[in-house]
Amino acid sequence: LSSSSAASDVYKRQVRIISMSFEILYWIVLIGVFIGLALLGRRTDLQLWVRVVTALVIGAILGFVFGDIAASSKWIGDLFVRLIKMLVVPLIFTSLVAGVVSMGDPKRLGSIGIKTIALYLLTTLFAISIGLLLGTIFSPGDGIDITGVDPYSAVQSSQSVSDRLFGIVPLNPIGSLANGDVLPIIFFSILLGIGIILGGNKTKKIGEVFSSAAEAILQIAHMVMQMAPYGVLALVAWVSGTMGLAALQNLFVLTVILYVGCILHMILVYGGLIRLGARLPLKRFFKGILDAQAVAYSTSSSSATLPVTLQCVETNLGVKKTVSSSVLPLGATINMDGTALYLGVVALFSAQIFGIQLELSDYLLIAMTATLTSIGTAGIPSASLFLLATVLSVIGISDAQTALIVGFVLPFDRILDMARTVVNITGDATVSVLVAKSENDIDEDIFRSESVI
Repeated sequence: LSSSSAASDVYKRQVRIISMSFEILYWIVLIGVFIGLALLGRRTDLQLWVRVVTALVIGAILGFVFGDIAASSKWIGDLFVRLIKMLVVPLIFTSLVAGVVSMGDPKRLGSIGIKTIALYLLTTLFAISIGLLLGTIFSPGDGIDITGVDPYSAVQSSQSVSDRLFGIVPLNPIGSLANGDVLPIIFFSILLGIGIILGGNKTKKIGEVFSSAAEAILQIAHMVMQMAPYGVLALVAWVSGTMGLAALQNLFVLTVILYVGCILHMILVYGGLIRLGARLPLKRFFKGILDAQAVAYSTSSSSATLPVTLQCVETNLGVKKTVSSSVLPLGATINMDGTALYLGVVALFSAQIFGIQLELSDYLLIAMTATLTSIGTAGIPSASLFLLATVLSVIGISDAQTALIVGFVLPFDRILDMARTVVNITGDATVSVLVAKSENDIDEDIFRSESVI
């Protein structure tokens, strides 16, 4: 027995040594890649999005090769996300107030607001329709048995639409800023901007302070974005290494449907609006927002990507701050096309698993509920996963069955969330361009220019 125990200890030590050796090798390779990316940025004219996409590919390869070891560098990606999230509240607050003040007329704000909300709701309806159509055609839930899945105990019931709308008015604006409650912040910022306008010369200096503050936050955002390739690489390596292909086997069809739906929505709906609605070059639009799309894909957070989206839309697409500073923060909160598309696909996926036959009225209920539920969804990774209870309840799926669905999808939801976040921020950029075009607040020379900063 003692001999057997000694052999076992020797074996465990050897395993630990091998594991430590692989981890050391991983860090050597990772540091080498980081140095290479830094040199690439300093010695070449490669744009940021090229370096970010390069980091995405390298991160996926490293994760696939080193597996779970890649999780040891996740903290680098987490630090990058924290740096961006640090800017979200001050950026929304200062840019919205400055944007409202720069309009100079509350009526113009009303015009922009109506157009913005109408376009966001329209694109969301298109998104849910595409999700329902693809879910019906390809039936991703047929033949899947999830009876052995442990229910995910953290399934939460989402707020009702009326509660969410009522909560827009903050009881304490300072508390909302401290807690990062985006909708109340937006509401208060718009009112404060209108108040500054109505105050005339007495409040003019306050408006100038907010304009300067917004510019300072954007400069900080520019500095933080230089860290994007490293943060993105670490995050993608973690996702690729810890989830890999095993989690994809049962969810392969669902994943493919969601990605196809996201691509179709971006090309057909957003592309159609840019090309036919705004009469602007489509290729230039997508080239101009590549930085934001790359960051959105890696962070899975619309809110965290907001500083990058603002920079891309203003610098590359020529949208003036009077529009971008009001449309984009609002979009990061209420425009969740990717979420709506996802909810539609998963609703059909769930109905097919549990053998529920859906009528036309059920499809309409899903479309309406997913559209309303997606409004105000937290712009953080996997937030929409907890909204499933609301959507699934309208077609007769119980809380216990919803828990099974969430438990089944959760292990791979990060990959799904990456795709739908890209759709969300692309929709934000699309609506900002359309509104700016209608308000003559876009520099088309910049939009049509081939240079991207």
